Amino acid sequence: MKILTLLLFVSSYAFSQNLDKPKEFPASRTERTPKIDGILDDNCWVGLPIATDFVEANPVPGRIEQKGRRTEIKLIYNDDAIYFYARMHESPDSVAHELVNRDNIGTADFISVIFDSFLDKRNANGFFVTAAGVQFDAKYSPDGGEDSNWNAVWESAVKIDSMGWTCEMKIPYSALRFSSKPTQNWGINMSRKRALANVQTFWNFVDPKVNGFINQEGTLTGLKDIKPPLRLSFSPYISSYVTHYPANLPGVKNTTSSFNGGMDVKYGINNSFTLDMTLVPDFGQVQSDNRILNLTPFEVKFNENRQFFTEGTELFNKGDLFYSKRIGSIPSYYNDSGIKDDEKVIEDQREAKVLNATKISGRTAKGFGVGLFNAITNSMQTLVEDQKENSREVETQPLTNYNILVFDQSLKNNSSATFINTNVLRRGSNYDANVTGLLFNLNDKKNVYFVNGGGKMSYIKGTTSSTGFNYEFKAGKQSGNFTWRYLQQYADDQFDPSDMGFFTNNNFLNHGLNVAYNIYKPGKWYNQWQNWSGLNYSSRVIPVDYQSLDLYAGSYVQFKNFWSVEVNLNYNAVNNDFYEARNGQIYKTPENYDIAVYVNPNRAKAYNFGGNVRYREQKLLKGKEYNIFVYQNLRWNNKLSFGLNFNFNPNYNYVNWVTAQGDQAIFSRYDRRTVENSFDSKYSFSNKMGLGVVVRHYWSDRRNKAFYLLNDEGGLNGYQGAGLTDLDKNYNVFNMDLIYTWQFAPGSELTLSYKDAAETSSNYYTRKYTSNLDGILSAPQNNSVSVKVLYYIDYLNLKRKKKGF
Repeated sequence: MKILTLLLFVSSYAFSQNLDKPKEFPASRTERTPKIDGILDDNCWVGLPIATDFVEANPVPGRIEQKGRRTEIKLIYNDDAIYFYARMHESPDSVAHELVNRDNIGTADFISVIFDSFLDKRNANGFFVTAAGVQFDAKYSPDGGEDSNWNAVWESAVKIDSMGWTCEMKIPYSALRFSSKPTQNWGINMSRKRALANVQTFWNFVDPKVNGFINQEGTLTGLKDIKPPLRLSFSPYISSYVTHYPANLPGVKNTTSSFNGGMDVKYGINNSFTLDMTLVPDFGQVQSDNRILNLTPFEVKFNENRQFFTEGTELFNKGDLFYSKRIGSIPSYYNDSGIKDDEKVIEDQREAKVLNATKISGRTAKGFGVGLFNAITNSMQTLVEDQKENSREVETQPLTNYNILVFDQSLKNNSSATFINTNVLRRGSNYDANVTGLLFNLNDKKNVYFVNGGGKMSYIKGTTSSTGFNYEFKAGKQSGNFTWRYLQQYADDQFDPSDMGFFTNNNFLNHGLNVAYNIYKPGKWYNQWQNWSGLNYSSRVIPVDYQSLDLYAGSYVQFKNFWSVEVNLNYNAVNNDFYEARNGQIYKTPENYDIAVYVNPNRAKAYNFGGNVRYREQKLLKGKEYNIFVYQNLRWNNKLSFGLNFNFNPNYNYVNWVTAQGDQAIFSRYDRRTVENSFDSKYSFSNKMGLGVVVRHYWSDRRNKAFYLLNDEGGLNGYQGAGLTDLDKNYNVFNMDLIYTWQFAPGSELTLSYKDAAETSSNYYTRKYTSNLDGILSAPQNNSVSVKVLYYIDYLNLKRKKKGF
């Protein structure tokens, strides 16, 4: 679970301290440095101020930590780094220390320090160490939340002893950004988690009734004469692949191999800005996308797993204009006009090769942030063959250049103003695309009320050009037990950010209202209780017409035993759907409602299970949908764990578009069954070496029972026309990802990967799940084995070694 998720559950009421006043902690300069071994016997730690009296967040918010569970923190610094001392008093048997991969927590106690080095109350860097010695680092911002993909190179060590456990950290200045002022104050907070007891404490109190987290830190005072170092590092890599797929086609090899090489570069342009560059990157070790059978008129949005496109992208994600999988993985442009009618596709590239990508980002001491992003992808070639078995390659995507420019100014009261521009340039006569946005986020002095939003303009230039506009406005109360929010969104029928962003439809005016009442003070039988309700109303803009009305309500409660239950209720009125028919006709979607219940266990237990149940009913033709999701987790020991997820989602008598005949939209009443099973397991040899496996089988079908013609009023008429055969679907996907990682040196990693993937789609329905599983396992498998070695080189360390030599 991400650390920020834990922070969201922090509650407040004071016991013995004035928790409203931020704490201060004096910085101590040292000439002697500790050995980072987790043993707190270095002379440099003697006689220093101690940060203690942590405030409990869960399960009894506001209570000062118990004497027998006391946390003691010391901090020193010199010209090179900040050093961190932590003593966590605890019974040794109660110290959880599960081994997991870097940037994960698992079931383990942890200690952390979070620095706001510019004291702007908005941006920070966190360094976490578990009792198993696993490092977790993250970047925090109001827009990006917790970015756990951000990585730095730093040192840490832990020890478990008769008094509990200890931790030492060395955080070099190269891992931070800060000003060059002679004397500096930084924002700081520390947090401790006792996993088995589900207790989390903070040095400086974080009130959940106040919006924001970094703005509630304490202050580290009196850092003197520290200078930002030269930040320059190189991470060259080499990788090799062997891939086998039994295509068994003339001119197409069943087994292929490749050898690749490239480099990542990080360079601190100055004390505020950093350049990140990847040259000829290799993303073959990332986890496979979870593909599904999509019956909607819109594309599926997949999670980004490529680290370069997830790390440090909070500036580029402003305005929701950047869908990074457009770059290489899921291009928005596919030109098949060069393929003749008598030609068939023999081999099709699914991804465009990323040649290079560059990021420049940072923020000055006065809160002015700048982000520059550029990436270039190679052209995509599709191999086609005519009826005489003559083959040729057709360019289906040109060489493409992607750009983002962001200016972001931090303002008083945790507010901001932003300019963002995205630009896509394609070689040749293919069209180009440009989107520009102006955004704002304003909070009152007490951070209780807010107003935010912005306007955007898209411009597409090609054979035909178009200009579109969009705006968004939000206002509400964001702090306190009672909160509310009003939302208005507008897009005309020409607005289109899809070339670099994720986009479904335009031409709408949406209104939304949400109210919530959250009880943070624990009661007799619960730790916290959250309640919310709201409505969404949408209309089309050109021409003006009603689209949809949705009502919802929900409640979440966490009990004293740390189990939790959430209930959601939703009601959707009869809607005018302008997209389902795929031809511009209106389809009056039936009135429907659903109820969902989610149950989550105490995850600190070695074996835990939970899940949810959902029921949905359509008024038209008595359509019904059920969804049952169950998960189980077993922590066999601190090295070995297993997880199993099962999802069963049957639909009965549902109605949707199925095909078109000329300009007529044909709908069908159908039954559908979706079954998804996934298994994951990990074995950690140490806190730097582990083996993980993820196996997923997804099966979904569509069995048409009756056909209908969509009429001009948006209703359905019975239809018995010809050409309605072979419209059933039976879709299976199987993936297995087996990945071994070894961090053999700070920032350096060896990765071995084995992947197995198969996909089948037919109109023949196989009723039994076991038959579908057998079918996909016996289908042609795409197998690949890869090895990648990445080595981290810090220029300053290299320079020191040369001097020492």
